[in-house]
Amino acid sequence: MARSLGLLLLRICVGSVLIHHGYDKLADIQGFAESVVKPLHLPFPVLLSYVAAYSEIVGSWLMIFGLGARLGGLAVVGTISVAIYHSIVVTGGFNIYALELLILYFGGSACVALLGAGRFSLDFLIIRAIGMSSSPLKAFVMRRPQLDELEELVGIPVTTSDKY
Repeated sequence: MARSLGLLLLRICVGSVLIHHGYDKLADIQGFAESVVKPLHLPFPVLLSYVAAYSEIVGSWLMIFGLGARLGGLAVVGTISVAIYHSIVVTGGFNIYALELLILYFGGSACVALLGAGRFSLDFLIIRAIGMSSSPLKAFVMRRPQLDELEELVGIPVTTSDKY
């Protein structure tokens, strides 16, 4: 329960303070493309600026509501990774004061991407409603394969006799 509560607080905090960065990008997409994306020598700077803005906006909302939270966290991690690279390479080196907020966004989003949204999320409600386990690995392990499925998987007939 404490883990899920911690994930809820993390999702709300990171998502709610990051979301405005995406809206700021959309407010002046051309300016963002010129000042941030072009110096990275990436193709299609305006298109990539839209990708960055919507990754932050949609990813933040997904994390806040816990609906596809892992995907939202991954989208934010990707965008923030480019921002960290820009901060180090383009703006002149490793400046912890310029990087600290980016590192916090990266860490929080990476935690959500790796751990999921927890019990206080729409993901959990949907998974529970359809009767799946909250962990794909646990669902695979809990479902015992039939003998013929094992034979098909390994390509060798499995016998139950003790002859070797």
